[in-house]
Amino acid sequence: MNPTAENDFSTGSIPAHMLRLALPMTLAQLINVLYNIIDRIFIGRIPFDSTNALTGLGVAFPICTITIAFANLVGMGGAPLFSIERGKRNDAEAEKILGNSFVLLLLFGLFITITGLLLKRPLLYLLGASEATFRYADSYITIYLCGSVFVMLSLGLNSFINAQGFAKTGMLTVSIGAVCNLLLDPVFIFLLGMGVRGAALATVISQFIAALWTFTFLTGKKTIIRLSPKQFVLGRKRVGKILALGLSGFTMSITNSAVQMAGNASLSIHGGDLYIAAMTVINSVREVIHMPVSGISNSAQPILSFNYGADKNSRVKQTIRYMSVALLIYTVAAWILTMIFARQFILLFDSTPELLSLGAACMHIYFFGFFMMSFQFAGQSVFTALGKSKNAIFFSLLRKVIIVIPLIYLLPLTPLGVNGVFWAEPVSNFIGGAACFITMYFTVYKKL
Repeated sequence: MNPTAENDFSTGSIPAHMLRLALPMTLAQLINVLYNIIDRIFIGRIPFDSTNALTGLGVAFPICTITIAFANLVGMGGAPLFSIERGKRNDAEAEKILGNSFVLLLLFGLFITITGLLLKRPLLYLLGASEATFRYADSYITIYLCGSVFVMLSLGLNSFINAQGFAKTGMLTVSIGAVCNLLLDPVFIFLLGMGVRGAALATVISQFIAALWTFTFLTGKKTIIRLSPKQFVLGRKRVGKILALGLSGFTMSITNSAVQMAGNASLSIHGGDLYIAAMTVINSVREVIHMPVSGISNSAQPILSFNYGADKNSRVKQTIRYMSVALLIYTVAAWILTMIFARQFILLFDSTPELLSLGAACMHIYFFGFFMMSFQFAGQSVFTALGKSKNAIFFSLLRKVIIVIPLIYLLPLTPLGVNGVFWAEPVSNFIGGAACFITMYFTVYKKL
């Protein structure tokens, strides 16, 4: 079946296509982040020991990020290939990519559940858990891991809904889960007195409902390319292409997890539980602020891939320009907001005076020069959308593994002290963002 005019990105206004996709996709990203953030907001209000409970969630969160990384490995690998085949009008191959991606998501979900449950205890202590926070981290991650298959399916399959131009449906997918989580959290945490375990159970049930909705849509009549059991047989070359291209998104997510692990470990040595709690809140704020960045770049990716597959290079270049400008404008505004309203952001999670004062000061450091992130995301998005996986993977590793993680351990040894952990992020944004965008400009944009 040929795409409808609305879902054919080779014609019409590029800004109109981006706006139509970006608004619901940004809201979808924002709502998706609320799964974990809602948990932290409620946990921060548990009577007695709320700061330790919040710290426990912060310790467990890098493991949750690993689950998201594997969802991105398949979703962000399969969806651009899926869009390129749609641009070529090769719907048969697009259907096979979708079917193979579904099976991969199931397999990786089971792998994460089994491996995570076996290794959770040493992992949590490695991530900075203390005797005071371990029980909270363990309670949360045990239940979360049991539902990791649902997390994989809801996140990974939603990329294929967005890739077909159904951004509103994609937004509805995560909205259903987030609303369920918002309703279930207070019931399980406070009414049933389950605390941290209740927060995890609410998240898993909500992700199950979201996964069921996503599966129902992709097997229904409204979708352009349908999920079919006939395409579940894995093709070696096809799987290789999906995983190779998905390594960029996987690397970005897994390195995020590695940075969180390194940050918590370094803070446990140089700062203690209060600093880990501050970083937990800052990471929560960062996730919210990053969502429009992800929404803008994700809205451009189907358009970039489709037009690249259709050999419309001038439209690819136009999309790169619109995306880059939009990202720059937003990240400048976000930087200003974090400088002015740092204390208000902290108050959303915890009102403890010590955490409020420390968290605001650390947030000012962490978000310094945040606008440089726009160049990183623009470059990464172009490399991924056009199938240039090696470039995308390299710049993911450059910013996080080569720059941030060493700085997290080295800067606290300087006169900066524990604040050096927070300074590692802006330094990496300036170096990594500039390198990624400049390389994309000369190796891709100029040659199109």
